[in-house]
Amino acid sequence: MLAQTLAPVLYVQRDEWFPLERVVAVIHPVRPVIAYHMLWKDDVNGSWIPFTVPTDEEVIWVGYDATWAPTDLWTYWHGTLLHTPWRDRGQVAINVQWGKHGSLPHGVIESDLPSPKKLNDFRDFSRQLPLSGRLDAVVRSEDAREALGAVFGRPYSRKTPWPSREAPDSGSQSRRRAP
Repeated sequence: MLAQTLAPVLYVQRDEWFPLERVVAVIHPVRPVIAYHMLWKDDVNGSWIPFTVPTDEEVIWVGYDATWAPTDLWTYWHGTLLHTPWRDRGQVAINVQWGKHGSLPHGVIESDLPSPKKLNDFRDFSRQLPLSGRLDAVVRSEDAREALGAVFGRPYSRKTPWPSREAPDSGSQSRRRAP
């Protein structure tokens, strides 16, 4: 129930034609954080390389409090782990540009993105894709590699399993426009 409650709404490019294939929620057994691993089909970047599976895995993390309200959000953007405080912002919402770029908090202020990893021509995150109800598996584990391999197949991109426990520095935080 917790993984369903905190499952983000994704905002993808309106003309995105590659489908979201599978979603695995991994609940950390001790820390109040859930990793949402998403497998997208037909990633053109690298699909021509021998022994490469034509998919892309994105992962986002949602921190929560004792009331199951979201408090923090971590995303990958161009290989950089971004942190955004999410307390009192309601439903977690993510802009996803899978493959080359990654994921951003919905409504992020572009000037807050790490340089030189700014948005380029891809700015229309208008198609909603709720993850609630799309979870293929929910796992409670600190090390979910076995479960991810079983659901996603092997090989899969073994990204950072969990965000750091330390408070992020000011350079890694991103602000969000008020709704």
